[in-house]
Amino acid sequence: MKTKYSHDFLGEMFGTFILVFFGCGSVAVTVLFSAHVGLFQIAAVWGVGVTLAIYATRHLSCAHLNPAVSAAMVAGKRMSLKKLPVYIVAQFSGAFLAVSVLYIIYAGSIAQYEILHGIVRGTPESVRTAMIFGEFYPNPSAEPAASVSMINAFLAEFIGTFVLVSLIFALTEGCNVGRPDGSVSPFFIGLTVTALISIIAPLTQAGLNPARDLAPRMFAYLAGWKNAALPDNRYGFLIVYVLGPLAGGILASIVFTYVIEPIMKNKSNETNCNCS
Repeated sequence: MKTKYSHDFLGEMFGTFILVFFGCGSVAVTVLFSAHVGLFQIAAVWGVGVTLAIYATRHLSCAHLNPAVSAAMVAGKRMSLKKLPVYIVAQFSGAFLAVSVLYIIYAGSIAQYEILHGIVRGTPESVRTAMIFGEFYPNPSAEPAASVSMINAFLAEFIGTFVLVSLIFALTEGCNVGRPDGSVSPFFIGLTVTALISIIAPLTQAGLNPARDLAPRMFAYLAGWKNAALPDNRYGFLIVYVLGPLAGGILASIVFTYVIEPIMKNKSNETNCNCS
């Protein structure tokens, strides 16, 4: 890796670590200890994690913290394609490191939970603890259980990421005079994540981020959950949790860059608004 990209790598790795540590940590304490009551509390912790991660690292990197966002920035010509591998490797590294630390903290509690509930790690029933790391559709904890096909799950992740990336672009676009001040935009991005999780999580646990899903899922596979960590005949998770967010993010970038942004610029010129 070139030295000139070291700050980008560090920023994305540390930021994604913060995001996943807070988010997956909230899932862990809910599964193991029923620490949170209701979906919104978990969603709020994820939103706080996103907000803090952006504030902590946006001076180092652009604080994408998500391969779908990075791919969208490249598609929208907001980032060089040369940086994309650096960002993605850093994001996956940060996510994997975060769940490794969480496992060190909660390994004994996870084992105790499995004993108390008669769960053998690696069997289909062990999805109840594997969901601390990777994500599953339908959401194993949803009551009543949702009926979710792979196509339904793909669309949920696709649409959720489309909305997320669209709002990230809108909240940071200089020509959008309705955007919040740059100092508080991370707070509104965090609120967006909270709202989306509150809506989508009953279906798919709301990944919206290939690094957040795939790196923890691979950790779970290596930590003994094996095929239980890879749902839908081991390939469905790639379509739903990797392809879905990437496609949604890239489409959002294209729509915003070539449709919405030109309209904003024209409107700004008509009203003497300054675009920067």
